[in-house]
Amino acid sequence: MNMPACLPPSPRTVNVLIAFGCAGLIVTALVLQQKLGLHPCPLCITQRICVMVVGLVALVAAVHNPVSKTGLRVYALLQSVGALAGIGVAGRHVWIQSLPEDQVPACGPGLKFMFDNFPFMDALKLLLKGDGNCAVVDWTFLGLSIPAWVLISCIGLLALNIWQMARR
Repeated sequence: MNMPACLPPSPRTVNVLIAFGCAGLIVTALVLQQKLGLHPCPLCITQRICVMVVGLVALVAAVHNPVSKTGLRVYALLQSVGALAGIGVAGRHVWIQSLPEDQVPACGPGLKFMFDNFPFMDALKLLLKGDGNCAVVDWTFLGLSIPAWVLISCIGLLALNIWQMARR
């Protein structure tokens, strides 16, 4: 008796799962913020933006459902760029959290102040630098901080999109 081979999920299914996964990450962040009072630092907000970009591109890809390899790869590439940005920001955040207390950068101005008073590129550089607020670990799950979980999630999103680009 021949068993049918398991077929891999369609690109549309993968994109829907990615979009739902990103939505789940954002909902989790909002619950932690609203219910536990964990206010996001500038790097946390940047990570949220990266995850939202991946999720929105995945949602557009699922709705559009391109049939050509080129279309599939373009969407996967755009999502990969968002995931790579998330990996970079979350990786920096984890690094800042691992610094000894005497090496943590000083706390900087708030986001609104930065974008109101500095040219955009200067504000962006300050934002990505991180500050003392970014070094605080307010909450952990299984011994990992929120940025560590975002790092793992973005690595997973990148892996899924590399698989999407490589599949036949």
